[in-house]
Amino acid sequence: MTTNTQTITKTQADVGYETSKFTLGVGVATAAMIGVWAVICMASMILDNGLSGVVRGLFGAITGI
Repeated sequence: MTTNTQTITKTQADVGYETSKFTLGVGVATAAMIGVWAVICMASMILDNGLSGVVRGLFGAITGI
């Protein structure tokens, strides 16, 4: 009876570890995609408006002016 209980507990621990490992991997991949998207959007804004236009727009968005 003790052997069976230890096997179930070990299996549950392995499932929990694998689930958290998978979830962390998905979170890291999602953060990486969001970061790449943000860099591409910023580059697009700089190409469209110039660096001074982007800085002026960012300042206006922060201060509300």
